[in-house]
Amino acid sequence: MIARQRGVAIVLAMGVVAVAAIAATAILVSQSTWARQAELTRDHVQAQILVQAGVDWSRAILSEDRRAGTIDHLGEPWALRLPPIPFDRGEIAGHIEDQQGLFNLNNLVQGGKVNLPQLARFRRLLSILGLPVAVADSLTDWMDADSEPRSADGAEDGYYLALDTPYLAANRPLTDVAELALVRGFDPDVRARLHPFVTALPRATRVNVNTAPAEVLAAVVDGLDLDAARSLIAQRDKTWFRSPADFTRRAFPRAGTTSEEISVSSDYFMVTLRATIGEAEARGTALLGREDTRWPAVIWKKTP
Repeated sequence: MIARQRGVAIVLAMGVVAVAAIAATAILVSQSTWARQAELTRDHVQAQILVQAGVDWSRAILSEDRRAGTIDHLGEPWALRLPPIPFDRGEIAGHIEDQQGLFNLNNLVQGGKVNLPQLARFRRLLSILGLPVAVADSLTDWMDADSEPRSADGAEDGYYLALDTPYLAANRPLTDVAELALVRGFDPDVRARLHPFVTALPRATRVNVNTAPAEVLAAVVDGLDLDAARSLIAQRDKTWFRSPADFTRRAFPRAGTTSEEISVSSDYFMVTLRATIGEAEARGTALLGREDTRWPAVIWKKTP
């Protein structure tokens, strides 16, 4: 009897030890998981801080560039794509892109009304890119102040309210080109083809001929075809344009006028950044505005 009781006690003791071991293991696993999560959270916060530091670094570069001169071209320090910069447990990489080398979609509507010369230039850009010019009308309808479609290809509130997920036309300028996803006709293929050539800036802007791709130059400069624009870019790679008059002189040797739609300086730039710390990664994109010699302003900033 006593032996049997001892056997039960031993079994109970072994059971208690087993339960304690399981509990201890669970606690250790929980602590390990918590510690790992804390480490990842710490690294992610540090990566986000690095992205913000990268934005400020970009602002400093652009501020110094403006103090150094008013001509902006692709041979300047801000335009150089540097390799990722390594440091302890991570790296940071990024680049700055001139947004005034692109077609500013907000030029299409000014004061709530469609700017017809700009609309003609946007249609020309669409044609050069092999895209349907009809989407120009739906975009101007999206931004203009009235509620009347420009054509059968346009779209105002009536069109958007009839969708499965209804919404209203913005009736205001674009904040970001990503908003095109809401506009009639701008399907993923159209947006992907158009994206390298357009931007959305907070005011009407001229095109910087020192940074614009050939397609944009051919669209905004009346009388300039795509082949001639490509030839000018080849010249620009050797010697950038010193003034709008310099561009016109090289583009049209016999012409005596200068287009009001072009410039050789820029006020708006996009900075794209990626920072890693350990296994954590942070990304960021910011639109910077540089109206004068002041510290460039952050127009907007977003993270994925």
